[in-house]
Amino acid sequence: MTKHAGTLGPKTGEPIGIDEAEILRSVVDAMEQGILVWSRDAKCMLHNERIFEVLELSRGHIFIGCERGEFLRAASERGEVSSEMVRDVQKRFDSGLPFAFDRQMPSGRVVATNARPLIEGGYVVTFTDVSMARKAAKELEAARKQAEAAELKALKTLGKEQIWRNEAKQLSQLDEWLQSCKSLVELYEIVSEFMEKLLPGTSGELYVYSNSRDVLDGSCGWGAFAPHDHIAPDSCWALRRGRRYRYDASKIAFTCSHVKDQPDQDNLTDALCVPIVAHGDTVGLLHIKFDPDLPTPVIDSTYKFALQCAEHISLAIANVKLRDELQDQSTRDPLTGLYNRRYFLESLRSELAMAARKETTFGILSLDADKFKSFNDNHGHDAGDMVLRAVGEKLYETFSADEVCCRFGGEEFTVLLPGADLETTLRAGEMLRTAVEEVKIRYGSGLLPRVTISVGVSAYPDHGAMPQDLLNAADEALYEAKDAGRNCVRVARVEHD
Repeated sequence: MTKHAGTLGPKTGEPIGIDEAEILRSVVDAMEQGILVWSRDAKCMLHNERIFEVLELSRGHIFIGCERGEFLRAASERGEVSSEMVRDVQKRFDSGLPFAFDRQMPSGRVVATNARPLIEGGYVVTFTDVSMARKAAKELEAARKQAEAAELKALKTLGKEQIWRNEAKQLSQLDEWLQSCKSLVELYEIVSEFMEKLLPGTSGELYVYSNSRDVLDGSCGWGAFAPHDHIAPDSCWALRRGRRYRYDASKIAFTCSHVKDQPDQDNLTDALCVPIVAHGDTVGLLHIKFDPDLPTPVIDSTYKFALQCAEHISLAIANVKLRDELQDQSTRDPLTGLYNRRYFLESLRSELAMAARKETTFGILSLDADKFKSFNDNHGHDAGDMVLRAVGEKLYETFSADEVCCRFGGEEFTVLLPGADLETTLRAGEMLRTAVEEVKIRYGSGLLPRVTISVGVSAYPDHGAMPQDLLNAADEALYEAKDAGRNCVRVARVEHD
């Protein structure tokens, strides 16, 4: 845990250890976004390699120590932003508040620029290629307009203008809700609720490919039937043929395997399977069954409308998946899959504010792998990485989704336990220590030496009312655990006035 002189931290200005600086550089360079940190006096303190690709820059355009004003003027000269926007951006930097705007790159790509102020002054700016997302939004808007036009035409044909106007309104509401989704779980709830109202006289299910791509998971349904937990891709004619498939009992047609074991499938007369495709990739399947009592003209019009709904759902799923991927890349440690330091500190500040307002408690565990350097020195860095991943896996197994598990840096980990008091946090630390102690890591033809951890425990409000106080208290307890012989848990001391 010894700190070595090295790179200055972008927020605190304090020396960062050589290993930590290398890790910081590795993490920053591995991110999908371009990253640029401006100091309080508007000079470049840090940037990653990705920024040159995202902003289509050469090495001379951005470097440590360059002036922000010159950087913005050069962007204006390249036509990425207007001179008026440059002045507006300068004012926003002076305001000390977060802000965002888009850059139109010479290649035609769109880059979202997001600036957030640092606590000690300066800004961290991320540059994200959002060309596909913007294009998807335009496609979604175009699809919506096309759907509305088709609906209006159908209204006049069927003489049910008022009914179709109501459906057009509901479709517009569906778009609005879908675009507001923050997760796939929310999206599935919205689809289930809206489809029952948009397509009366039908029942159906939405399936989405699992991460392994070998099955489709039943995500939601509406009407009489609930979706299967899983279906195979080859159980649907639409997926096997790569295009929508309409089952019409009055014509030559074959029932999909995933429908045969549904209740009352013998009464099935008309059904529709639509592959959910976005950006050329099949992400799922929408299956719709029509009530056999519906008149044929109504089924035909509902069939067309269902295709439009499928297009909207396709783009919405793709957008949420893209947003989730970008979120994971910016908040997850690539080696262990745990949250990174930035996400942990944001969660800690949020939990602290809530605990102070509601007068509740929470706990913090600070831990690291004992004698970690020996794994790297004696067995190689691959072995060290396996140790870190093994500790990360035990954190996943030990804690639920409510706790925030983080790789803080190097072999150091932290855990935030919302609602836990000091005693509960201590028990959690001991449970984790025992779990890690039982881990056996196979490396090559043998096993690595036993992995153990030392754990420090602190809790709010026992050990402070500020994030840094609580973290420092947990770290000090961790040092005490090290001094006590390692592979143990120690509680931070409570300072009395």
